[in-house]
Amino acid sequence: MATELIAGIRHLRDGIEAQAVLAADMSVIGIIGTAPNADAVTFPLDKAATFYTNDKAKLTALGATGTLVDALMGISAQLGVRAAAARVVVVRVEDNAQASAVIAKIIGSEANGTGVWALLDAPEELGVTPRLLIVPGYTSQSSQGLKFGSITAAGSGGANGTFPLAFTGGTGSDAAGTFTVTGGALTAVNITSPGTYTVAPTLSFAASAGLTGATATVTLGQIGNAVCAMMPTICARLQAHFLPEGPTNTRQAAIDWLETLPRSEWILHPLRQDVKVSNASGDVVTKPMSPYVIALYPRRDAERDGRPSFSIANQQIYGIVGLSPSIPFSITDAAVEGQDDLALSFGIAFRGDAGVAGSLTDGGFTFWGTDTLAELEDWRFANVCRMRTYMELMQVRAVRNFLGRFNLTVQTVQAVVNTLDTQLRVLKADGDILDYRVDFEPDRNTPEELRLGNIDLTFKAEEPPVFRKATIRSRRYPEALDGLVRNISLQLGNLIAA
Repeated sequence: MATELIAGIRHLRDGIEAQAVLAADMSVIGIIGTAPNADAVTFPLDKAATFYTNDKAKLTALGATGTLVDALMGISAQLGVRAAAARVVVVRVEDNAQASAVIAKIIGSEANGTGVWALLDAPEELGVTPRLLIVPGYTSQSSQGLKFGSITAAGSGGANGTFPLAFTGGTGSDAAGTFTVTGGALTAVNITSPGTYTVAPTLSFAASAGLTGATATVTLGQIGNAVCAMMPTICARLQAHFLPEGPTNTRQAAIDWLETLPRSEWILHPLRQDVKVSNASGDVVTKPMSPYVIALYPRRDAERDGRPSFSIANQQIYGIVGLSPSIPFSITDAAVEGQDDLALSFGIAFRGDAGVAGSLTDGGFTFWGTDTLAELEDWRFANVCRMRTYMELMQVRAVRNFLGRFNLTVQTVQAVVNTLDTQLRVLKADGDILDYRVDFEPDRNTPEELRLGNIDLTFKAEEPPVFRKATIRSRRYPEALDGLVRNISLQLGNLIAA
């Protein structure tokens, strides 16, 4: 029997054509927190679990208390017609009366996949990747530790070498350090662990036998929150963004805390307010703000069919009855506290005021936050960073279909370029990007690289910036008086002629 067609027509589908572009879901919220009365089977400690915020069975299984429960209430309050529910990934950690103990559980262990590290297991174990992360209630805590000041007297007669520091007096504990004696005199002091102190201790150099007259000073310095310090690493691996909460007692405390945060495009407009909500008994209670703000992202994404190209600035926050503290804000006056906060990349919420010209809204509670903590101005806006991640993830999904399945030919490269072009053309048409270009640059694609099966493509795209300030120049228009003179002359001329 012949295995080849001798005469006739045969169709072969070679498949070297542009691939359909699958969108990445940028709206999944990841929450790390507590739920002491949760069902341990449904929500085991240090394991990621996923569900929708309107899943009544899962909400019941979480119990009635804990930061996870409060967060889900805040998220649900922001969702409406276009986004009736949000997909969440939660990691429950052990509750404790001491915030420091809970923070230690949240930090967890990379080796054991506990705490925040459990989020990294979600893509493989749950088939979903959280892209918006919050840790309500446990990102504002910070403390003071020791910082080396200066050597005020070198002393003399000491044994040479490097020795452990000793600390006397002060209020606090856990500091550690070393000092170095060269030529019998104190030459260096190194604080290796700042400890936690409210009053600085005195340094002791007794470990160097014979050293007399040596003195040095230490001062108290701000120590950053351990969760905030860790989250950029988690975010970079998940390609997610993190919304932290700072101290709410004073503005200066919030600024001191802000200065300890890593400079990262993965960190969104930090918060320094809590929200006031009504609980089941009708009492007004204070809760962390981050769930109420982070849910604005899936709400806005839903307006764009999941594309994260819009900012959440100038959006109403639902489900709250007040703010703590209240931050004055005006869109016409630069000399207000809210404008100062925005200059530092904080996100703020404020109440609308009917009849006040500088108020952004006439009523309700409105959020304004546009920035990340990126060092580069190119990645200042949160919607720009999220949209870039969205495009890059789409490209990975689209181009991976070609890898290994086809040989490196002109047709294959053209199909890859067409795939990228299709994605970007649609985004441009919908206003998600301003313009784009895809290039195959000969200088970057040498024969040696092509022989290895490698190609180098460049895609350029420009995301629209947030419209956040309008300057309207107000001038007189004297030309209008010329028209008035002509009209008067004509009218008077007609009356005289009559």
